Amino acid sequence: MNELLSFYQKEINTYKEGLNKVKAQLLTSSMIRLVIFLLAALGVYLFFENTRIVVGLVVVVIVIFLFLVSRHTDLQYKRDKLRKLIALNEVEIQVLHRKFKDLPTGDEFKDGNHFYSQDIDLFGVGSFYQYLNRTSLKEGSSLLAKIVKENSIVDIPDKQESLKELGNMPHWRQDFSATASLAHTETTTSAVINWINNYKPFVPKVMGIIPWVFSGLSLLFLGLFYADFIRASVLLYWLLFGLVITGFFTKKATALVAGTGKLQSIFEQYNQLLGLIESQEFTSKVFKDKKSEILSEGKKTSLVLKEFSKLLGDLDQNNNILFLIFGNGLFLRGLYTCYKVEKWMAAHGKSVKNWFDVITFFDAQNSLGNFVFNHPEYAFPTLTKNKVVIRAEEAGHPLLNPEKSVLNDYEINREDFFIITGANMAGKSTFLRTVSLQIVMANMGLPVCAKSMEYTPIKLITSMRTTDSLTDDESYFFSELQRLKFVVDEIQRDSYFIVLDEILKGTNSTDKAKGSRQFVERLVSSKSTGIIATHDLSLCEVSKVLPQVNNYYFDAEIINDELHFDYTFKKGICQNMNASFLLRKMGIVAE
Repeated sequence: MNELLSFYQKEINTYKEGLNKVKAQLLTSSMIRLVIFLLAALGVYLFFENTRIVVGLVVVVIVIFLFLVSRHTDLQYKRDKLRKLIALNEVEIQVLHRKFKDLPTGDEFKDGNHFYSQDIDLFGVGSFYQYLNRTSLKEGSSLLAKIVKENSIVDIPDKQESLKELGNMPHWRQDFSATASLAHTETTTSAVINWINNYKPFVPKVMGIIPWVFSGLSLLFLGLFYADFIRASVLLYWLLFGLVITGFFTKKATALVAGTGKLQSIFEQYNQLLGLIESQEFTSKVFKDKKSEILSEGKKTSLVLKEFSKLLGDLDQNNNILFLIFGNGLFLRGLYTCYKVEKWMAAHGKSVKNWFDVITFFDAQNSLGNFVFNHPEYAFPTLTKNKVVIRAEEAGHPLLNPEKSVLNDYEINREDFFIITGANMAGKSTFLRTVSLQIVMANMGLPVCAKSMEYTPIKLITSMRTTDSLTDDESYFFSELQRLKFVVDEIQRDSYFIVLDEILKGTNSTDKAKGSRQFVERLVSSKSTGIIATHDLSLCEVSKVLPQVNNYYFDAEIINDELHFDYTFKKGICQNMNASFLLRKMGIVAE
């Protein structure tokens, strides 16, 4: 942990030094622009009666100002990116100190009908998703949630290979995240794609040529004006003629400017994200394949997207009064830009979704790579195809403080079923969530919180938390029965690792004991593998008739009139319960 803290603090110091330099450059840039403006104002005042000098001076100042504004904008972007990079590293330091509950919770991804997400704290405050998520894009956050809930055992070796590679690229990952976080947009990528695909062009194709001819004539008239061959009035009439031509398309051009105004920021940032992907040489199969999807007929997609971003920026110049008058009146630039925008959308509009999907993919994968980097002590599971489903050494839960977490060894073979008993708060539920989360993480290609893990890939299904539904007029017991039926139906279609916690809580103890035993017998007869935790010691008797069932427990001891938990996974049946002791200790019942 100290090495990680040192790395992130060093990054913060480096970026703060760079930020101070950029702030100084911004101040200088602002002062230069002020000086240029004052000198221009003075020049106009001194030569006010000489129209040629004033017009020339205005043109020169506009060109200089456009350059200075562009440079100033670049410096502002650099400043904002450095601030993002500093913030990213500060977040990592906070998370290393187990302070992450201010990060996005992922509550919107909760799903009570999912195979396991509701039961193992995948989403919400203090959840695994909150601990894992470093996405910068809304779409990336959704994709990460989908990956966490995917329950897929496909291509795990390839996933591991790619995450090992990405884990060793902290600077690239942070550069990507900071760049993505600057993509301020008023709309979603799906809305952008929909707008482009449904756009109806209005600019005649001849506008690919006319503006060039018109601009040539404008330059000719300007030359003749300065050579004193024509009067200023001729130039003015020509300017008005250009504005009249533009005026025929004003309504539709204004609608296009309004529509694309929401797109510029997202395209501006996304072309830089594509550039980062294109410039990085990946070695893993997953990332090489993804990178190949953004090739555009031999031309870098980032350049294609940059071209469109620049066109949108040019189009936005119509909001500038000087450009609106002189750019359109003398050069028909607005119409020509509209023509170029429409031509680009016709050529590349259908590819935009795929490009955005690749960016979203890397945004989601960044979180996984960051997790790998932050947990160098975790082990990538060794994949097997033998009787062992999970054999873990020194396994723990990743959300527990490693300084306090008690690590356990365990081995579960195919068609084994563990019955785990134990006192309240002794660690049964935590162990169930540890095993469940290790399966989820292993299937995602992540390393797990263990010294080592041997693993035969298997999907996960759980029934640990059931709630009654007042809106559907369902009792707790009926909701639980529905969940258990879901489990039974699914294991008939596919192979799952089953995790159950205190089933049939909604009925009386005698009925519960009988029903629980019958359910376990049903699961064992279906050759299922899994774990069930219970307070009902009578359920442990099933191991006497079913050799696939093994009993384990977590213990509690009363030492010096205080409860003591060792949180150690042990073979056997728990004999020490603590409910009556706690009732007396807390004064709820008399001694």
